[in-house]
Order: sequence, then structure tokens, then C-alpha cells
Amino acid sequence: MANVATHPQTAPTAPAPLTAAEIAALALSLAHLGTGPQATTARRALHTLLDAAPHDDVVTTTLATLTTPLETATSDRARVIAAAITDHRVVRLCYGDAGANVTIREVEPVTCLVHRDHWYLVGWCRMRRGVRAFRFDRILAVESTGLRSRPRRADRYLPWGKS
Repeated sequence: MANVATHPQTAPTAPAPLTAAEIAALALSLAHLGTGPQATTARRALHTLLDAAPHDDVVTTTLATLTTPLETATSDRARVIAAAITDHRVVRLCYGDAGANVTIREVEPVTCLVHRDHWYLVGWCRMRRGVRAFRFDRILAVESTGLRSRPRRADRYLPWGKS
């Protein structure tokens, strides 16, 4: 057979563990895929990757959240946020905090993460002049301002330290 490539059989090696920044990027990419066949397959693959070792209750809950499709409105907001992260653009959030206080904030989005039952946008809040995490379910609206934001390394904004 002229067009068949063969590779010597080698013992499979365990994949390197994913960094926190890699998990955050994969999670955000999956967040807005919806419920189609590719999304289902991708979530199953991520679950398999992350489920190789035993986990505590926090990690188990986080994995369940990570691999469950977002509702449509939240998915739409995730898509805007993902584009802003990729394009280094400032977003304007209409945000309701835990006390039901609503503010309009300009945020330089850096990454997203999942912890337990919730998704978070992590970024530099221009109003508070510092790093903040915004729960997706409390983001009432989001839009790109079109303004460029400073590129920031995601691993410096994640709670687990540098990846």
C-alpha cells in the first residue's frame, strides 16, 4: 500500500496535567458551544481529562458545572466575553452584586473560571481599579466597548497562582 503511514508502537504516556489557565480557556470555549454533538463530545473529553485522579467535593462540583451547558442567555454573554478576551477589548457590564446593587462597570477581561456551581469573569475593573471576579449569573448585560485593553497573562489572575 503506497499511501499508508505506519508508526512504531510505543507505550502510551500519561498526558501532562492541564494548567489552571488551560482549564479556564477550555471551559470558556465550551461555555458557549451550546448542546450540539460537538459540544457534547468536547465536554465528555474534558471530563475524561480532568477525571483521571480522585477529587474532593469542591472539584467534583466544579467539574459538573464545567461540563454542563449554560442556559442560552448566559451562553450569549459568554460569547461576548470570550471575544473580548481574545481581541483584548474592554467590556461594559451591567452587574448586580450579592446585595442586588446594580452598577455599570468597564472591565478589561482576562479569563474565566468555574468554581463549584458558578462561572466567573476575572478581569481588571476600571471602576474599582483592581482585579475582580464577576459571577456570570449576576451579569445582567455585557457589550464590547471597542476600546483596547492591556493584554494580561491569565495565570496571574487565577486564584491558584502561576501556572
